[in-house]
Amino acid sequence: MSDTKRIAMWSGPRNLSTAMMRAFGARGDCACVDEPFYAHYLVRTGLPHPMREQVIASQPADWREVLPGLIHEPCGQPIQYQKHMVQHMLPGMDLDWTDTLANVFLIREPERVAASFAAKRGLPDPAELGFDRQWKMFQQMAARGPAPLVIDSADIRRAPDRALSALCEGIGIAYTEKMLSWSPGPHPEDGVWGAVWYDAVNRSTGFAGPEGPLPELEGELARLADSLRPAYEAIAAHKLSFR
Repeated sequence: MSDTKRIAMWSGPRNLSTAMMRAFGARGDCACVDEPFYAHYLVRTGLPHPMREQVIASQPADWREVLPGLIHEPCGQPIQYQKHMVQHMLPGMDLDWTDTLANVFLIREPERVAASFAAKRGLPDPAELGFDRQWKMFQQMAARGPAPLVIDSADIRRAPDRALSALCEGIGIAYTEKMLSWSPGPHPEDGVWGAVWYDAVNRSTGFAGPEGPLPELEGELARLADSLRPAYEAIAAHKLSFR
């Protein structure tokens, strides 16, 4: 559809990104795309992620081959939701194509992200968590205008109905309460890596309640989270506010 509303949701790992994909997929009028640059990222970086070969086999390994499906090819629905990881956008990857999209940045406090990632894969490299990249991408897009929307996962978990309503208004689409619940288990749009990473969301049927206190980190993990907080706070200053 030439008039498809295309939404690009940019986050780092261990955020609420897959639950948000579930929410948009539950609308009934939205096609979802799951991390379409993941294969390119793995080929370029050589990182030994779980299911590396399966991921590479499941997608184009050249980022340029991915673009038509994100900007102009029909998707069969009036809305397309693109779940993107900011760390997948490597140096040399042009961002001009994002000018045609409704760009949203999904953020989460670095202490929670670092703790969650470390529980899955051990101490991460800062670049794998994407905080600095997310802030730089926000600045690049904002300089070209209009400034992307920013929404905090803590706000979504605290009040999903109000947060999603405000988000939809900012994007320019109608909000529906269908976004608050979904069927459990894997979904057709999930990337093959879901078998490793999506265990929690596959058990869910909606957003979990508010998160508790920040985890108490120690040693290298604490220092990592501290180093990421300035980038988080810089982009958080632009986040949606709602009553």
